[in-house]
Amino acid sequence: MSGYVDPSRDSFQAFKDLPRDTPIHMLNLLRFKALADYPEGHPDHGSGLTGAEAYREYARSIQPILARVGAAMVWQGRFECVVTGPAGEWDDAFVMGYPSAAAFLAMVTDPEYQQHVAHRTAAVEDSRLIRFGEG
Repeated sequence: MSGYVDPSRDSFQAFKDLPRDTPIHMLNLLRFKALADYPEGHPDHGSGLTGAEAYREYARSIQPILARVGAAMVWQGRFECVVTGPAGEWDDAFVMGYPSAAAFLAMVTDPEYQQHVAHRTAAVEDSRLIRFGEG
């Protein structure tokens, strides 16, 4: 089974078609690769980093960009057990808050962000990124 790492064209268009000037929350569900899979030529190719370690590097390296667009971690928890659904499906879950969808779009299109996203791509086996508006 192939996992979801990046949005499909249709999904990203649906995101962009929603209002861009209201606050949003993005639920992130992540399953990591056992070993990070960097492309040949990347400085971390063959480093032996786990997927979780590569994702931590991604999260660390994008902090200045998150601050620049006004994003912040809203919630992060430690898995204890699955009550409904299959066990072991996700390794990490958290919610990021953005002042607007435009801020999220500014982040993902920022050239500096693009330099760091290779860590995420190398780390993630499967993911879900779900947008929520204010309730």
